[in-house]
Order: sequence, then C-alpha cells, then structure tokens
Amino acid sequence: MAKFGLGLALVLLALLAPAPRGPASADSMPVAAGPMPVAAGPMPVADPKPETAGPMPVAAYPLDTIAREVPPRGPLRCPKVQLVDYSGDIVRFSPPTKVFAGFRDRLKELEKVAGEVGVEVYGRPPSRVVHLGTYSCRRIAAYPGWLSEHALGNSIDVAGFNFAPMAKGASLPAGLPGAFKNGLEVRVLSHWKARSGHAAVHARFLKTLAQRLIAREDIFRVLLGPGYPGHDNHFHFDMAPFRMVEIYDNGQPLVAPPAAQSSG
Repeated sequence: MAKFGLGLALVLLALLAPAPRGPASADSMPVAAGPMPVAAGPMPVADPKPETAGPMPVAAYPLDTIAREVPPRGPLRCPKVQLVDYSGDIVRFSPPTKVFAGFRDRLKELEKVAGEVGVEVYGRPPSRVVHLGTYSCRRIAAYPGWLSEHALGNSIDVAGFNFAPMAKGASLPAGLPGAFKNGLEVRVLSHWKARSGHAAVHARFLKTLAQRLIAREDIFRVLLGPGYPGHDNHFHFDMAPFRMVEIYDNGQPLVAPPAAQSSG
C-alpha cells in the first residue's frame, strides 16, 4: 500500500484522541497537528515519525476499509459496526467495555499479558483493568471532519490496574515487602515516573507490561502513553490501519525487550 503525504498523516494523529469521560481524562483534545488538508485521500499507512512508526501491518483487520472522514458539521452518523459489551474473562474491566466485536479479542490478549506480568511482579494477576473509555460516537474537536477510533469501538484508554489482596498462604516474589500482600492500586499517572520505594515496583509493572505489548504486534497496532501529548494519565491502545508506538520513559522511547526484538 502506498504511503501518503505528511500533512494527512499528521491529521491522523488526532484520530487517537480518547473519548472524554470528564475531568479524569487529560487528553480530550488531540495533539496539534497542523492545518487540515484541502483534499484528503485514502487513509495513510505511516506515521509522520518514522522512527517509531511502520507500514501497514500485513494481517488484515475488519475495520481497515472504513473511511474515517465525515461531514464536519451537522448530525454525526458513525459507521455501523458490531458492538459488544465485554467485562473481561481473566481480568475484569472497570467499568465494563463496549467495543467492536473484533477488538474484544485484543482485550482478551491484554488480560493475558497483564496477568503474566502481574504474577512476575506481584505474585498474582490484577483483578481489574481500570479504563477511561472505549466506544463513543464523536468527531475530533480540533478536526471535525474526522472520526476518533473510539467512534468505532476500536480503542481503549487504560488508566491502571487493581490487585486484590494476596490469597492466604501465597508467597510474594523475592524481595517484595509484606505490604504488597494487601490490595493494590497501580496508576499510570501516579506511578509511571517513580524511581524509588513501593511506587517504583508499580512503575516496573507498568513499563514491563508496555514493553510486552509493544513486542506483541499481533495485539495492538497503536500504543500511546506517557510522554505523548495528553497521555500522561493512561495508555491508549487501538487498531487503526497503521502502526504507531509513542510511549516514553524519562524522555526515551520505550521499546520491546531485546530478546523480543531479536526473536521477531
């Protein structure tokens, strides 16, 4: 698939703006992306930052052919997609989600990876995925001629994870103090930048999870988080028709672990 102009690609960044859920979300407005092009063509397949973006993934996805352009004014008619309510299988979503049926499978994989990392770091999987929003039929405020991926039920904004108290008789991983047997609340906003104390353990969980998901290109195509404008309080995961990874740790792009990179 051919690549398209930088101006149009910049506009696509705005498609990743999450659905607003009140003051809890810090990214109701998209990052400034330059003027809207006069004539828009097909959806571009590359992000304007090639160091963190790649071409269209090989595997097809049912929503890839849906146009994201809409009339900039008047009643909004979002494309009809098969939406399902999903509360989680292994880990519960709080609140329950409403997503495109095909995106539900991506959430199931998120549960599995979060569970694996939770066992490694805390000795147990999380009990809840706390999110800020999934489906919302809306335009992008700054670019009213475009839909958000949330308008397709094709994304989720994850604020953090809750962990239930450890089961009686279970053991913590080596080196963790007994306080980690209690219930835990891990949040991107509060813990991502932590460098010491209990909060640093939470930061390790979040960063390890993000790295695992970056390595698993079969789960999400777009992964945004701290360091990307408007995303200091959550991860944004979606299945837009291009690959983009913008999550930063101390100013440096977060990447997949070396073992995952070499095996891929």
